[in-house]
Amino acid sequence: MDWQHLISDKRLGMEQFHDPRKQTRSDFQRDYDRMIFSSPFRRLQNKTQVFPLPGSIFVHNRLTHSLEVSSVGRSMANEAAIMLRGRHDVDTDRKLYEIGDIVATACLCHDLGNPPFGHSGEKTISTYFSEGPGLLLRDSLTPRQWADMVNFEGNANSFRLLTHQFAGRREGGFAMTYSSLASIVKYPYTSLHAGEKGKFGFFESEDEIYRRVAAELEIPEMEPGRFARHPLVWIMEAADDICYQVMDIEDAHRLRILSTDTVKQLFLPFFDDDSAARRERAMSHLDDPNEQVGYLRSSVIGAMVESCARAFVDNERELLEGTAKGSLINMMEPRLKAAYKGCAEVAAKKIYRASDVVDVEIAGNRIINYLLHTLMEAVLYPDRNFSKLLLEKFPRQYEIREKSLYTRVQAVLDHISGMTDVYALDLFRKLNAHSLPAV
Repeated sequence: MDWQHLISDKRLGMEQFHDPRKQTRSDFQRDYDRMIFSSPFRRLQNKTQVFPLPGSIFVHNRLTHSLEVSSVGRSMANEAAIMLRGRHDVDTDRKLYEIGDIVATACLCHDLGNPPFGHSGEKTISTYFSEGPGLLLRDSLTPRQWADMVNFEGNANSFRLLTHQFAGRREGGFAMTYSSLASIVKYPYTSLHAGEKGKFGFFESEDEIYRRVAAELEIPEMEPGRFARHPLVWIMEAADDICYQVMDIEDAHRLRILSTDTVKQLFLPFFDDDSAARRERAMSHLDDPNEQVGYLRSSVIGAMVESCARAFVDNERELLEGTAKGSLINMMEPRLKAAYKGCAEVAAKKIYRASDVVDVEIAGNRIINYLLHTLMEAVLYPDRNFSKLLLEKFPRQYEIREKSLYTRVQAVLDHISGMTDVYALDLFRKLNAHSLPAV
């Protein structure tokens, strides 16, 4: 792969209108602005990140997480671009100047396809098909279509949300640039390659679109159904990893799941002895424990951004060849890598299994399962009386009356994955007659 092809401002669905002339805003900046003002992005404000959404919102939701990931991703990409200057010809250097905007947009988009109620929402949808009522559909779908269902993946759903032409919408979906689209696909292969982790990058319904994007950017197909990653995916992924790990610890501190001393013990090892001592002296002038943790958190993110940018530059050749393994986090210098691992271990033990977090997962599981079963029956048996009522409530852009079973099942998943936590709970209550309009 080469940067001249990997950085393309051609837009999906608008190829015939492509204008290479420079405007006040670049097309990559337009991508970013387009996402900021989009409905799917706004809906993230009411989707759980990890912790329940309290009355006074001071912990992260999907929206604030995505904005922070975008900020970190832009900084990392810009730092890498500066380090790469002079390695390539003048035209390539000019193109590399754009990668900050491309990565910032990809970071905004990376969680758009995730269902409500945090990461457990994906698992709930998958297991509805693998071990729930959805098992009855297995023989009616092709192996690839079935793999799409039992490995339901938010990343693949983000790509669908951005590119699929929903009913009444324009060709190309959001008509994003090819480079922005490729930069969100963490797992550039089909569900038949999902493996034990169940990760993949695009559904069968978007296979042709992803292949078009890959062909335009000259991203190679390493084996049937499995492509190389766009190099900028590595930066987007690292920004996400940094933010969720570090910010989840700060949220846990604010919720008093972790003490101030515990957080200091987790964050100070990111620095050598002299740097750690300077930071401890700086914290001694701060009386508020939240400010102390916020200061440390900022320093930790800065250190990891610099180390990941350096790792990106040091491994540029392997990234462009599609042979790089692991992640930029794993390529950081040993001290930072070990400190990050320590944070991950504490988070797994004390944060992700915290009582309130598990309560949301349990409730979310019941709500999503009920909605899936009820709405799926409506599209499978549309002539039933209750089904007719339910189908009237479906948003018009979802293709619930198509002949293809796969398309109708996807329409249900499109609807549910687009719901906010509040909307899903409200619909659950209404369908169970626990909530009625005022009369």
